[in-house]
Amino acid sequence: MAPLPKLAVRNDPAKPFKKLEPANDNIGIGDAIDAETLLGMDFAPVDYVIEGFIAEGLTILAGRPKLGKSWMALGFCIAVATGGQTLGADCEQGDVLYLALEDNRRRLKDRLEVVLSPATVRPNMSRLSLKTESKKIGAGLIEELETWRKSAGNPKLIVIDTLSMVRPPKKSNQDSYAADYDTISPLQKYAGEHRLAVIVVHHVRKAEAEDPLEAVSGTNGLTGAADTIMVLNRTTDGPKLYGRGRDIEEIEKALRFDKGTWEVIGNADDVKRSEQRRKIIEVLTDAATALTPTEIAKEAGMKEANVKYLLRVMVKTAEAEKVGYGQYKIPGRH
Repeated sequence: MAPLPKLAVRNDPAKPFKKLEPANDNIGIGDAIDAETLLGMDFAPVDYVIEGFIAEGLTILAGRPKLGKSWMALGFCIAVATGGQTLGADCEQGDVLYLALEDNRRRLKDRLEVVLSPATVRPNMSRLSLKTESKKIGAGLIEELETWRKSAGNPKLIVIDTLSMVRPPKKSNQDSYAADYDTISPLQKYAGEHRLAVIVVHHVRKAEAEDPLEAVSGTNGLTGAADTIMVLNRTTDGPKLYGRGRDIEEIEKALRFDKGTWEVIGNADDVKRSEQRRKIIEVLTDAATALTPTEIAKEAGMKEANVKYLLRVMVKTAEAEKVGYGQYKIPGRH
């Protein structure tokens, strides 16, 4: 897709044309602009390639090895190329380039057949282009992407799987932050200039991190340069997808993986709360008498504070009944 021109939109026939700037307009970015002029500019809305998850710009999709990042990336590609759905979200159809740089054509064919097998009628996949080799950033990769973009009728999405396969060697005099930033920034700039969604698949650290963004392998130079960060992780509560970005709302979704496809079960907190409520109900059902929150927490293997909070909610919804002083049972029992 060529860079969007500044569109002329006539809001009122009696008034002169008004210019509409592209959403990620970087033209003349090095020049100063006064605030009044900026406030008078209208920008095109941000284009969401996968509604609620992937917007135009650069996204890093990070996760542990063998967790299913490539399956998720392929699902994104298929959904956009066919105008279908992924993670329960609608996708506007467009051309897609998938650089599956850790795969070969045989493995890609097998994966495609797995993901497409549930379909009664296989959708036309001609808008998805696949490559298993490419040049590195700063050594011809951007030129390869540009060749594809110009040849595509409606380019929407580029997926690079993985970053390590296109990463340029670190310069001898570079610190790690600068090396990471210089690695990712050309892709971020390219995505913004052409209003494309570019997803780079990457890894996370082995060590646990309190903030999901801190789990991304490398320095803050990577996460700082990207527009969106998505982290695929597996916890004791099951797999989750966390996302934070400049143009998407912060998300944390509980997921399920089945036959090569990732599905959203619901918001992670809601799903976890639902599972914990189920545990509490099981404990109360098996109990011969009413139980205190301390007793329930011990039997369910939960934190007492969580049990107390959920019991208050469950009393309101008639899932549990409070009897005596600080004791609970299933309504209608004992």
